[in-house]
Amino acid sequence: MSRLGVLGWPVAHSRSPAMHNAALAELGMSGWHYQRLPVPPALLGETVPALRNAGFLGVNVTIPHKEAALRLADVASDAARQIGAANTLTFASDGTISAENTDAPGLIAALGVSVAGMRAQVLGAGGSARAAVWALIGAGAAEVSVWNRTSERAKALAEQLGARAVEAPERADLLVNCTSVGLDVERSATEQRGLNQLGLRGDQIGEYSYVADLVYRSGSTALLAAATAAGARTVDGLEILAAQGALSFELWTGREPPAGVMLRAARAEPAAA
Repeated sequence: MSRLGVLGWPVAHSRSPAMHNAALAELGMSGWHYQRLPVPPALLGETVPALRNAGFLGVNVTIPHKEAALRLADVASDAARQIGAANTLTFASDGTISAENTDAPGLIAALGVSVAGMRAQVLGAGGSARAAVWALIGAGAAEVSVWNRTSERAKALAEQLGARAVEAPERADLLVNCTSVGLDVERSATEQRGLNQLGLRGDQIGEYSYVADLVYRSGSTALLAAATAAGARTVDGLEILAAQGALSFELWTGREPPAGVMLRAARAEPAAA
């Protein structure tokens, strides 16, 4: 059995198993299986090297492990090194751990529009935010601003990647939420609270023509609901998940991923209890 998985804490909400297992089934790869791997931060350092011996060929990495995953790798792509975070690890037969970041190209692919010349506002300062900032700058965004509830983290990320830290989210063409806000709250009861946690006012959402939210859940997030109501073009977290997941799948298997199958499976997966 060739094993794949997703490392995170928490990870019960992840749609990646449904998405990747559907792709494996579509391609007739019956000897492969993808699973959730809930690992607390304190155990990540000993878990990652042990996965190779347990039959794993690769893993995706999600919150809060992306920056730590890069440090645990033996080799890394230029993109992962420049971003400072990895969302994909591959285990070679000799035990070498290779790090890649498919979050960056996955975001650009999911947006479906050229960001060249756009002003972009990124919310968050973790591994996903690092990938988003790097990707947007590389794709030609005219300016990328970073906001985080802990302003020191936003300043550090901005200085390292060539963006601009801001004390509050600013008007822009594109808004990208890379925080976990909205993951585990009921939108209908807490929409304004959810926006407030992102440093946003309800009447501010109309300042963005495009809004992407890396969070995915059953139903719309507070951010995407407000953006849709304001007439913005939106991209949800499942579209971004499927885009980056397809790149990881191809990296591990050498097979062209069935992207449509992966997205449909991610959307069909019921929310975790």
